[in-house]
Amino acid sequence: MVVGFVAGAAITVVQFFSTVPLILSAEVYEHEEAGAQSGPAAHEHAAHDQTDHEHGSAAWEPTEGLQRNSFTAAANILTAIGFALLLAGIYALRGHPVAWHEGLLWGLAGFAVFTVAPGLGLPPELPGVPAAPLEARQIWWVATAAATASGLGLLVLRRSIWAAALGACLIALPHVIGAPQPAEIHTDVPAALSQQFVVAVTLTSLLFWLLLGSLTSIAYRRFAAS
Repeated sequence: MVVGFVAGAAITVVQFFSTVPLILSAEVYEHEEAGAQSGPAAHEHAAHDQTDHEHGSAAWEPTEGLQRNSFTAAANILTAIGFALLLAGIYALRGHPVAWHEGLLWGLAGFAVFTVAPGLGLPPELPGVPAAPLEARQIWWVATAAATASGLGLLVLRRSIWAAALGACLIALPHVIGAPQPAEIHTDVPAALSQQFVVAVTLTSLLFWLLLGSLTSIAYRRFAAS
């Protein structure tokens, strides 16, 4: 939990200088696009929003500034604690202390499972960029992470030809099936901004997993020794 707090807090600071400015820039285009809508479709959308509000189902959003930043930090810290516990559980199942450089390798594995593999089909998206239905994306993302983790486990932990072949097939399978894609891809958000966001998110995630892997291994080794 201590490692998760440290890694989550550190990555929040990094995000304020990397991904957050890009998100705020994209939200400007999103608001301009929404404001430019007119005609019956826009009135119908507004009427639908009003109906949702009257039924108490309107989406809640944190206010800009301290509240939004606090929720971002809290989400990062809770996510980091969850992944740190997951790594510590793996170390415990392995049955022996893990050196910090081994922790880096486990961190790289987490980066491959939870960032690289899902990002190949569903790259990080800025506000205002069209996306496929949420449920379909979630199912594909979870299946891809699970298949990649299983495939890597077979490749690394099982030293046999059949395990290597099955592992490679599991890693490739989600990408052969393909990620769900939006029916319409028009957006006012510049492509260059989206590309910068993908790079920033990927590098930030890499730093997150390297921190998490090395720090959890150091903490686990210390507590296991005691």
